[in-house]
Amino acid sequence: MTELESFAVELSQEAARTALPFFRGDFTQENKAGPGAFDPVTEADRAAEAAIRRLIAERYPHHGVIGEEYGEDRPDAEHVWILDPIDGTRAFIAGLPLWTTLIALRREGRPTIGAVGQPYLGEVFLGGPSGARMLRNGTETPLKTRACPALSDALIATTDADIFVGADREAWTRLRAATRLARFGCDAYAYAMVAAGRIDLVAESELKVWDWSALWPLVEAAGGRVTGWDGRSPDGDGRILAVGDPALTDQALAVLKGA
Repeated sequence: MTELESFAVELSQEAARTALPFFRGDFTQENKAGPGAFDPVTEADRAAEAAIRRLIAERYPHHGVIGEEYGEDRPDAEHVWILDPIDGTRAFIAGLPLWTTLIALRREGRPTIGAVGQPYLGEVFLGGPSGARMLRNGTETPLKTRACPALSDALIATTDADIFVGADREAWTRLRAATRLARFGCDAYAYAMVAAGRIDLVAESELKVWDWSALWPLVEAAGGRVTGWDGRSPDGDGRILAVGDPALTDQALAVLKGA
């Protein structure tokens, strides 16, 4: 691993040490959304991001940070860490071990390193310049996406089909009908499974920059491809398509066309 890849793993492990004691325990939570909606944040989210930020400030004080809970600090720096301390807070609240910590390093406008950590399972999925690997219990396992050239054979995933609205929902319905099997409720862990060669495609919308930045380098380092629903690089649009086999890209985009 490069120095910055190793540091991404260290940040993920620090977030795990901070957040895991709260899991399936007592913790405070708030609803960040307005009336009639639900967007939870817990003290574990805030404590984990604070711990990550402290390490970055100590080791690389000239780096910028963008985090879900505490906003931006030098977002125009050459190196910017993009943080989601607990992606899948709803799963965390429900006691389900599918939440993750997402840590990305953006350089010159593009994420180059991505770490997806699942503390309860003791896993860190890392993608970057040196390749893709899963670290667990001191062992590194190389990651590689699997071949699936036909959309009709694909196992796909999204966090919750009810999140899609309007044309996005119609597009997801068409995509689901064109594939073999769909799984729900995995949040960012589904992208780790794309990198691991277990899931073939993930499609989501309404994502923020901290939701997708770590996933992009992970999936692509393992041999997959990540785009927006328009086929271009991910951006502020929030619609993300991740495929394990790049041959699926054009097929999936054709089905999503119009959203």
